[in-house]
Amino acid sequence: MPQSLFLTYISEFMITRRYAKRTIETYIYWIKKYILFHNKKHPSELGNQEVEYFLTYLSSHSNVAPGTQAIALNALVFLYKEIIQAPLSLNLDFNKSSRQAKLPTVLIPEEVTALLNAVTAQYSLMTKLMYGSGLRLMETLRMRIQDIDFDYLCLLVWQSKSNKNRRVTLAKELVEPLKQQLTVCKQFYELDIKNKDYQGVWLPHALAKKYPTAAKEFGWHYLFPSSRLSRDPHANNVTRRHHIDERSLQRAVKRAAKRAGIHKSVSCHTLRHSFATHLLQRGCDIRTVQEQLGHVDIRTTQIYTHVIQAGANGVRSPLSDL
Repeated sequence: MPQSLFLTYISEFMITRRYAKRTIETYIYWIKKYILFHNKKHPSELGNQEVEYFLTYLSSHSNVAPGTQAIALNALVFLYKEIIQAPLSLNLDFNKSSRQAKLPTVLIPEEVTALLNAVTAQYSLMTKLMYGSGLRLMETLRMRIQDIDFDYLCLLVWQSKSNKNRRVTLAKELVEPLKQQLTVCKQFYELDIKNKDYQGVWLPHALAKKYPTAAKEFGWHYLFPSSRLSRDPHANNVTRRHHIDERSLQRAVKRAAKRAGIHKSVSCHTLRHSFATHLLQRGCDIRTVQEQLGHVDIRTTQIYTHVIQAGANGVRSPLSDL
């Protein structure tokens, strides 16, 4: 179904202001939902009350998670501030979602071993980094060559969730595989740099402006480059080499879990959950785990303490004493 002219305008507005592709897609999704909820009325004809009705509906009828409702609110705040130019009230009155967050799925060490052994060679290093360093999916794929610090065995993660920067541990077992991956990156780089149409790797706008030659420097290129060149819609369709598509890695992990005979619901994020839980089981301080994961709030990290407790809330079943 073709996108309306209004939604197309919003997309182009966000592209010219350098919003991330994922943010654009998410905001367009919720703005479209909002318009359809109000029988395709133009948002300029709607306001605070209609936004409150929509957000209350998401909580009361769709039973969305608090984080999902917050994303929908952010999209509508953007819509009215930047597009309609009639900012919403700071005191919106709507039913806030109270749905409990699910406990994370965690693999035991034997399951992690089986999963990593079942992953195809192309995705092996990526999955080992997600488990070995507690990286999110997109943090792994957006890793740049210069973000690896072999001397101090760490990785630098820039502008991740909540715009936080952090250092995470790097398993010494991954040093050689990473150096082999750098050889692959160098081959792509030498091929690309000879291409007269190649405009270098994508950089955030501020960096591209501050360092105009950085886009063609080897260190700024992605650690896991795509196998093909592509056009960058954010920069007049110039030729670049992006990182691999996240869906291919997600599918690879799902297939590996099936081959390994793991019957839990496994995703890329499961490896991050397992990393945190296994650190705590080994006696690592929860503040250290919080720093490794890049959590703003310690309460987010504390969810892993529930996973490692013996039974529910540490209660021993009476059946165990029979």
